[in-house]
Amino acid sequence: MMQTMKLGRTGPTVSALGLGCMGMSPGTYGPADEAESIATIRAALDAGINLIDTGDFYGMGHNEMLIRRALEGTPRDRVIISVKFGALRDPAGMFLGNDSRPAAVKNFLAYSLRRLGTDYIDIYRPARLDPSLPIEDTIGAIADMIRAGYVRHVGLSEVGAETVRRAHAVHPITDLQIEYSLMSRGIEKTILPTTRALGIGITAYGVLSRGLLSGRLPAAGTKGDLRLARMPRFQQGNVEQNMRLVEALRQIGEKKGASPAQLALAWVRSRGDDILPVMGARRREQLKETLDALALKLTADDLARIDAAVSPELTAGTRYDAPQMAHLDSEAHG
Repeated sequence: MMQTMKLGRTGPTVSALGLGCMGMSPGTYGPADEAESIATIRAALDAGINLIDTGDFYGMGHNEMLIRRALEGTPRDRVIISVKFGALRDPAGMFLGNDSRPAAVKNFLAYSLRRLGTDYIDIYRPARLDPSLPIEDTIGAIADMIRAGYVRHVGLSEVGAETVRRAHAVHPITDLQIEYSLMSRGIEKTILPTTRALGIGITAYGVLSRGLLSGRLPAAGTKGDLRLARMPRFQQGNVEQNMRLVEALRQIGEKKGASPAQLALAWVRSRGDDILPVMGARRREQLKETLDALALKLTADDLARIDAAVSPELTAGTRYDAPQMAHLDSEAHG
């Protein structure tokens, strides 16, 4: 039986793992196999995973339409759909900023409902803070949509502690989606204490640092893979150091019969029962590896060895490139 947890004080009951679908659309991690993506989503549902995470800008709407196909025949109340909105892109896929004005909130929502083929979205969240207006305006607009029946819960993504407090004062926030891994622990200083004080859950993405902690690097020259093109931890001069950390993790795992990816996931799960890892498995074999990690128990000695082997201080490169880092309220005001 899949373990479950309550997502924050006011949120729904969710599976102990969520499935992130970003990589199932071309343009982020290279080509994607649509049939295999659909099979993976269905296999996740069969295994008891009920939280499906997407963004309306993943594949320019492709991701939501893919999820709609995968969910055909599944009772709506069996699935918790989490959607990020607000990121703007041009026809070439370049990031143009964020739009979280109340009118934009309702416009983006209308398109997501149509693409997903649903009457409501379980958790709706701005992908990034829109610096052009107060967060209160955005949250107020989502609250309007809750009262109208189109949304069930409000989430946040990649914002700092003060923004969390301000948003929560307008309407109860269910969860904050934010990167958290052995290599990225910035939330521990002020963000995590704040969410815990307010009863807000954490949905942790980037648990494997975009696959880096699995030890499986994208092939050189892979078309459309942003990791090779723009993410510092995968760049020459950084990736060599980071792979040495993964090798140390692999050696720890050999004694426990676990892969580096499974250790990295188990470490995040050990950080608190208010933290829900959202894993970006794109294929069924990746999903199986992820599910098998649920049975992995780490002792205090295991955790100490893992902490010593992989940490932000030993990691080479930031989690995003400089332009993207500049858009993260969580980094500027974490």
